[in-house]
Amino acid sequence: AAKALRVAVIADDSGLCVEALGGAPGVFSARYASKDDESNASDAANNLLLLKNMQNEKNRRAYYAASIALYFPDGRCLTAEGRLYGEIAYEKKGSGGFGYDTLFYLPDKKCNVAQLTEEEKNAISHRGEALRKLKELL
Repeated sequence: AAKALRVAVIADDSGLCVEALGGAPGVFSARYASKDDESNASDAANNLLLLKNMQNEKNRRAYYAASIALYFPDGRCLTAEGRLYGEIAYEKKGSGGFGYDTLFYLPDKKCNVAQLTEEEKNAISHRGEALRKLKELL
């Protein structure tokens, strides 16, 4: 796209990585409850499957990961990654955010991501960290 349009293009992806699940759902985070078709996997279904798969797990450590790439028409590419570490909660709390935020517990903040204000989340988010790192590379 960068070569065809003769402008820099940016792409990103993110996911939830759970240690006890070998890094899953990882790249399948958006379609975790239905790996064949993302349109069939709602946030609610993904969260229910995550809770089911974690019900007997004591190790709750997890992280959100975001990768971002900035590709230039001349072929140069800059990449950066951000992570937000936490744990998978035993129950959903909060109403903010999206995806797994109602289940992603932040021990240092003593709350789930979905309980943060938008400003608080943006200050610590994995996507924000990736973008800040990309900015430094520029």
